[in-house]
Amino acid sequence: MQRFLALLLISILVLGGLWLFAPAREANETAAPRREAATALIGEARRGGVRLELPEAIGEVAISEAARPDAPLVLIDPGHGGRDGGATGVGGTREKDLTLAMAREVRAALVEEGQVRVALTRDGDATLTLDQRADLARRLGADLFVSIHMDAAPNAGASGVTVYSLADIASTTEAAALAEAEAERVGQVVSDADAPVEFLLTDLALRDQMSASAQFARRILRRAEASGAVPLRPTPHQFANFFVLRFGQTPGVLLEAGYITNAEDGRRLASRAGRAPLVEVLAEAIAADLARRGGA
Repeated sequence: MQRFLALLLISILVLGGLWLFAPAREANETAAPRREAATALIGEARRGGVRLELPEAIGEVAISEAARPDAPLVLIDPGHGGRDGGATGVGGTREKDLTLAMAREVRAALVEEGQVRVALTRDGDATLTLDQRADLARRLGADLFVSIHMDAAPNAGASGVTVYSLADIASTTEAAALAEAEAERVGQVVSDADAPVEFLLTDLALRDQMSASAQFARRILRRAEASGAVPLRPTPHQFANFFVLRFGQTPGVLLEAGYITNAEDGRRLASRAGRAPLVEVLAEAIAADLARRGGA
């Protein structure tokens, strides 16, 4: 009997201790995201770089300086990377290498002008998920998001630039297929972790985001057409429900810079000189769009 009472007393003490420590643990878990958010804000206020507690693939993200410390921020996303090589072009060129080269060139052009701050989702051969790319845009509070890709097609004659902006309904079967392929890579569009984001992104805010994204896409295409040096698809502005655009929570576009499976596009995109006209157009469109919205 005494042994039974002793065991009962020990059980009561253990359960009581767990009950007492549970609120403290919940408080710590609640405080952790707040501390993480605070770290992001502190880093964003600096003019040099920012370090966020993100998965190891992202690590430290550098933000370029601008003439003003509060200048608007564009996040440039070189598509693919690491284990995900993307499309393979004529001569064995890899999409992931070309998108990174072009992203760095756009950054250099913007840094030289000094009107906006620039960050890249990756500045090396890192593997990033679409969730990580969109999450980084949210954490940095990016004012604009540009995802750079290069297309591939069974038809070797397909060529030219396409700019995709966000919409609930795809504009063409091609745009729908591209968004569907992205969705397959992402999996469930709204996970339990994403649910608060989807809740906060009200319908009105999403409509504004879609409208601003479409305006930015048209700005790029107007400048490209005016340059006379950037080949465009017959219908260069397309719409689709891209995860990385929707959940970045900022205006943005997905730019397909051309078809690396096409001989002419492949040569153009494989060299710095060949990419230069599109790089110039994109850098000018980014600066103009942010200036129009009162940032620069």
